[in-house]
Amino acid sequence: MAGGLVALLDDVAAIAKLAAASLDDVTAAASRAGAKAAGVVIDDAAVTPRYVVGLSPARELPIIGKIALGSLKNKLLILLPAALLLKVFAPWAITPILMAGGAFLCFEAAEKILAPWLGGHAAEEAATTTDPAELERTQVSGAIRTDLILSAEIMIIALNELPDMPVWMQAVVLAAVGIAITVGVYGVVALIVKMDDIGLALAQRSSAAAQAIGRGLVKAMPVLLKALALIGTAAMLWVGGQIIVHGMEEFGIVALPHLIHDTAHHAAEALPAIGGVVNWIVNAALSAVVGIIIGAIIAGVLHVIPRKH
Repeated sequence: MAGGLVALLDDVAAIAKLAAASLDDVTAAASRAGAKAAGVVIDDAAVTPRYVVGLSPARELPIIGKIALGSLKNKLLILLPAALLLKVFAPWAITPILMAGGAFLCFEAAEKILAPWLGGHAAEEAATTTDPAELERTQVSGAIRTDLILSAEIMIIALNELPDMPVWMQAVVLAAVGIAITVGVYGVVALIVKMDDIGLALAQRSSAAAQAIGRGLVKAMPVLLKALALIGTAAMLWVGGQIIVHGMEEFGIVALPHLIHDTAHHAAEALPAIGGVVNWIVNAALSAVVGIIIGAIIAGVLHVIPRKH
């Protein structure tokens, strides 16, 4: 009996060690996958605040909550199963889908930059309804649709970064990435949209320091929103261009990827003290150049050519 109990305890300990190792693998994979999707995450955080513009301040947080819930459903109920099916049955399709998503990001960024000449973006047109409830439904549904596209890119990027591991573990990693990114993005968005309210509350306190901080927050709000828009656009160009460049390399089209890599390498060698930073900046900048060229071509095809007919 004692021997059997000891053997059972040994088995339990072995299973616990295996589970702990699996958890470490999941955590490490989730961290790597989440980091690779950072550019799209930045854009997600930059895009979302505009969906509460023009709505009652009292409804801002509930609306962000509805969008966050929709984002979780997008990631966990639609995109996660689709991504796993893709990995199992059509792994060859991951790179083309990534490149298509990268091209879409480039197009979105280029369209924002070229909006004064292209006539703006349909998704950014002001809603015509005057009913607050209907306006809220329209804004939430529009935000969730946009999130579906960005979340799809996040999940595919994350999937592509996963090492060989069992399907169940891939599912856990993707779920962890999806939940963590959603909580992070919409937590930050909630803080951003309420920053002016927090500032006003501080400005009304008796403390001179609190008043100064409050006034600073209120004044910083429009600057922050503009900065987020610029950062989001830059992130889309950098990430989209980089995805396309990496895809070209996988398909054997190596001239442009090698040119970017060599240029970044030589720039880093010229400044060895900050070589790693320089390498990243040059890579990101050249990828963004590729992104703006591809995005501008797509935007031109979709906007300029139809007007000639």
